Amino acid sequence: MLRAVVVLLALVLTACSADPPPDAAAAAAPVSGVAPQELPGGYGSTAADGEFPRDVVHFGGTTTLPAEPQRVVVISTGQLDGVLSLGVVPVGATQASGAGLVPAYLADAFPDADLTSVGSVGLRLEPDLEAIAALQPDLVLVNTVGAEPIGAALSGIAPTVVTEGTGVNWQQDLLLVAAALGRTAAAQDLLQDLLDDAAQVGAGFGDATASVVRVSGDRTRIWGTGSFVGSILAAGDVARPADQRFTGTSQDLSDEELQRAAGDRLFYGVQAGAEDATALASPLWTGLPAIADGTAVRVDDEAWFLNAGPAAARVVLDQLAG
Repeated sequence: MLRAVVVLLALVLTACSADPPPDAAAAAAPVSGVAPQELPGGYGSTAADGEFPRDVVHFGGTTTLPAEPQRVVVISTGQLDGVLSLGVVPVGATQASGAGLVPAYLADAFPDADLTSVGSVGLRLEPDLEAIAALQPDLVLVNTVGAEPIGAALSGIAPTVVTEGTGVNWQQDLLLVAAALGRTAAAQDLLQDLLDDAAQVGAGFGDATASVVRVSGDRTRIWGTGSFVGSILAAGDVARPADQRFTGTSQDLSDEELQRAAGDRLFYGVQAGAEDATALASPLWTGLPAIADGTAVRVDDEAWFLNAGPAAARVVLDQLAG
């Protein structure tokens, strides 16, 4: 019954805004693959921090927030990280398939936050509309991919703000979330601190190249400049192996192509449960210089590859520095 009500609300109210966002072409990540560090022209809000009501221009149109959000639901990758980093504990969140509701790195980063109060609203790619509506949110955050099938329904439940999504856009997406929460200055300070630290960490690499690999079940992938991790390496001006300078997020490797994972420094993640993956036992893997000499670093899989936000970026920088 509740699902029917949600759908009916969506049809009656439609999206919070039907107007197309301005400068849509400017929203794409640069061809270089370096993450956009500010919002496209016209996006966000012109209201001062803490000032409500406010209009927020986002990747789904324009949404009016009548008051400071108190009951936030986050749907998409990186948004739980983003709101917690801005001092807001959401009432609901989705989770990645096979992962917990609150990643361990976030529990470590925010030990004083009441994360047990966050309710589950399904999987990131399969959010539960009834569970979302039951939480009576006053703001829903979702990215463009998640908004395609259910954006109108979400807007029928509560004011909805759509971020672009994908890891490389994490900085501009944080600024858009901050615009909805009225906390832009805090987001700008967070990002500047991270960029300053990225430059310092990157200087420690000198001319050494950094290779990034993830092993998940029967897939082994190298990660390019157009990924969350790639954007952090780019911010630190860290060189990448020739095979990892592509502007996409990742490329699959066959067992015969594992040499493409070579780099002066190798950082690799292993999906939970994939510790016995065939690739990790392959002579082509164990023969990689960084694996053979024991200098390769196994990293936090959830922070590096499953999430994108300031707290995840801090984990990445700490492990790059270490």
